[in-house]
Amino acid sequence: MVSADYIKEVISAGLPCEYIQVNGDDGTHFDAVIISPAFSGRNRVQRHQLVYQALGDRMRAEIHALSMKTLSPEEWAQQQG
Repeated sequence: MVSADYIKEVISAGLPCEYIQVNGDDGTHFDAVIISPAFSGRNRVQRHQLVYQALGDRMRAEIHALSMKTLSPEEWAQQQG
């Protein structure tokens, strides 16, 4: 069974992240907030593609659903006030 911490480690290893939080307790459905400079200048689809690339085959084999909020550091700073 996949854990939220495992997903966090895999994403962090494949994508530079300033902040990442992954939640989920059933082993197949997860929610993530990911802040990465790699997201700057990219649309939502491109950002999600970067995360899927970091996860590789795990997205098809181990993770059933991953809901993501992907922001650049600038967007995150604006949201934090």
